[in-house]
This record gives sequence, C-alpha cells and structure tokens, in this order.
Amino acid sequence: MSIDYDGRRFRALGGGDGTCAVYHQRGNLVWAVFEGGRVRRGTITGTCDERGVLSLAYTMVLAGGEVIAGHSTNTPQWLGDTLVLREVWQRYGEHTAAGVSYLEEIPGAAR
Repeated sequence: MSIDYDGRRFRALGGGDGTCAVYHQRGNLVWAVFEGGRVRRGTITGTCDERGVLSLAYTMVLAGGEVIAGHSTNTPQWLGDTLVLREVWQRYGEHTAAGVSYLEEIPGAAR
C-alpha cells in the first residue's frame, strides 16, 4: 500500500478536541505541524515505509505550558472511504505515558 501523505490533514477519530495536523511528504521523509484544542503547537518528523507505515518523533507545547516529546508508529488502515492511522505512541520525561490512538483523515480536506 503506497500512500502519499503530502497535503493530507488528520484529527483524532470522531473529531477529537479540535487538534488538526497537516502532513507533508518528500520521498520517504514525512513531517507535520499540528495545533488546536489543548495543543498550542506541535511538530512531527519521520519516515514512511513502502507500506505507508510512519515512524515518527514528535514534540508539542500544551495550553498549560507543558512541553511533551515522544515517538510513534502509525499504521494506515481504511475505515470505509476514510484513511485512519493507528498510532502506537510513547512519551518521554516527566510526562511519561504510552498508548494507542486513532487519527482520521479530515473528510473533504483539500489536497
């Protein structure tokens, strides 16, 4: 499954808290900027393999001033006509946590 992430926008499955990420891609290099909801600003940088799986590092600053850093592996899957990323993530430092989240491509997002 070859997926071009360039120009795609994602949010938490079901709409989430208003956080939106805009992805860019050149070759196997992928990056994004995200904000909204509790996130003042966040960035993602990583790579995409031939199956569309993303290996990413991220940083973000939350509304309360917390600085978060971590990594995730995002595996694409289709939910009907919607591209969904299953995100297995881990945070570092004083905000250590781990979990699984789901991101959905925003319907009708201009590419």
